[in-house]
This record gives sequence, structure tokens and C-alpha cells, in this order.
Amino acid sequence: MEAGWIKISSSSDLIMLEMYRQRLEDAGIYSVLLNKKDSELAIGYAELYVHESNEAAALGIIEK
Repeated sequence: MEAGWIKISSSSDLIMLEMYRQRLEDAGIYSVLLNKKDSELAIGYAELYVHESNEAAALGIIEK
């Protein structure tokens, strides 16, 4: 990931991370979901990133 972006969550549950991403978007926080799962074997995980200036607000939203 580029400089200035912070990983706020990672999980093998892509649906949960997509729900987090949508909640952040609804709050006006841009986020990036990076899928690192293997499509054939369905193993791996995904990571959710936000800009470092939004880290505290984003963590507050996803921890609700």
C-alpha cells in the first residue's frame, strides 16, 4: 500500500470487511479493500485500509 495508508482490519471474512467499507463510505471516509484471497482455493484474507488522517474515526465506526 502507498505511504499514508493504515490497515485498520484484516480477515478471511470478505463480507464483513465489505460491510465495514460500506459503513465507512456512509460516514464519508474513503477506504480501500485489498483482497488477498486465492480465488481457486478460497484461502487467504483481505485487508481494509484508510488514510492515516481518518484512522481514529474509522476505528470508532468499525468497532461499534
